[in-house]
Amino acid sequence: MEFDDKVPIYYQIEQYINREIIVGNLAPGDQVPAVRQLALTLTVNVNTIQRALAELIRDGILVSERGKGNFVTTDTAVLAQMKQRVIEDELAETYDHLAGLGMAPAEMVAALEGYIKERKEGGSHD
Repeated sequence: MEFDDKVPIYYQIEQYINREIIVGNLAPGDQVPAVRQLALTLTVNVNTIQRALAELIRDGILVSERGKGNFVTTDTAVLAQMKQRVIEDELAETYDHLAGLGMAPAEMVAALEGYIKERKEGGSHD
C-alpha cells in the first residue's frame, strides 16, 4: 500500500479497511486479519494498525470479540453511513481540486456527466 505523507497513516489504513468493506472484500460478520498480519501486509508498525482498528471499533464499523479478534459489523445502517461518508470524502476532494482550477459548480456537473457518458460508451481515462 502506498501512503500519502500529508495524511496520517492510521487514517489511511481506516480508509483502506472501509474500502475493503464497501467493495465486498470484507463482508458483514467477516473477521479482519490479525493486527500482526495487517502490519506485515501493509508494512506498518503494529501500533499504527492498533490505532486504526481502535478508531474503526469506536465508529462501530468493527466489533471486537475478546479472544477471537475483530469483525466487520453486521449493522447495515452503520455500514451505509460509513459508505456515505467515504463517498462524501471523495466528492469533497474532487470538488476542492476542480474549484482550485476555477470551475463553477455547474461546470463541474457538466464535466462529470460528460466523463461518465464517455466511460459508459467505452472511452478510457485510466
